[in-house]
Amino acid sequence: MAVNYEYYRCFYYVAKYKNLTRAASAIMSSQPNVTRVMHNLEHELGCRLITRSNRGIALTEEGERLYQHVAAAIAHLQQGEELLTHSGGLQAGSIYIGASEVALHGLLLDVLRRFHQAYPAIRLKIRNDSATRVLQALHGGQIDFAVVTMPVGPMQRPFRRTDLKPFRDVLVGGRPFAELAHQTLSLADLSQYPMIGLARDTATFSFYSNFYMAHGLEFDPDMEVATADLLLPMIENDLGLGFVPEKFAGEALEAGRVVQLKLKETIPERRICLVQDTRSSLSAAARKLQQMLCGEAEN
Repeated sequence: MAVNYEYYRCFYYVAKYKNLTRAASAIMSSQPNVTRVMHNLEHELGCRLITRSNRGIALTEEGERLYQHVAAAIAHLQQGEELLTHSGGLQAGSIYIGASEVALHGLLLDVLRRFHQAYPAIRLKIRNDSATRVLQALHGGQIDFAVVTMPVGPMQRPFRRTDLKPFRDVLVGGRPFAELAHQTLSLADLSQYPMIGLARDTATFSFYSNFYMAHGLEFDPDMEVATADLLLPMIENDLGLGFVPEKFAGEALEAGRVVQLKLKETIPERRICLVQDTRSSLSAAARKLQQMLCGEAEN
């Protein structure tokens, strides 16, 4: 099926803005023409993509599925255009980066600050999500590279992983658990207390599942949060115990909002790593940022 590319481009903006007038403005066309293109596209594909009501435009289930692919393709084309236009220097262009929460706060933000100070004309597009979804975006060509925490599963070609920075988690609890700070707890002991962890589709959940399994136990937190930055507020509000990167917990520990608990088993070291698709050519700006990340790791 050979559908006109302009049809997909029109659909992309209709789906993005949920508004025919804004879509028409984005592609420098008219609303009647956008309506005509959408009817033609639906006819070519043999299904409804959008519905209109008093509340505006909504995507159908088929439209949602198509938009995921079209958005990835448009993003890939835009990145290719910018790569060709600005590949010769560091005076303009954009870098598309995917980062998990721990990687963002544990390493990437510091490097981004220095990079932005040195090259203020480069636009930084950050996609903050779980490691799993960030790597899916890398596979789909929506980002230039990913900075995530291990484990992220085996790296198969064309992906390549570079370890950047080690870190460790600590076990902490709110003030009601202060008396536990004088004990040495085992993983088995923790089943007596409410545990807070990250969602099951995250690298952190996989890490602790493997850690518990190595000791014949199952990691099954009572409460799950979507991102690592939500762990500490939950713990500070006395909802349970949790494993938190040491850097995240530092200020709360010093202020006495949480207490660190001693664990009989040693929590394995974790790593922040850079993942790139070896099939993709990077702009000079993206290569420079990668060099700064790797240099930070060496330091």
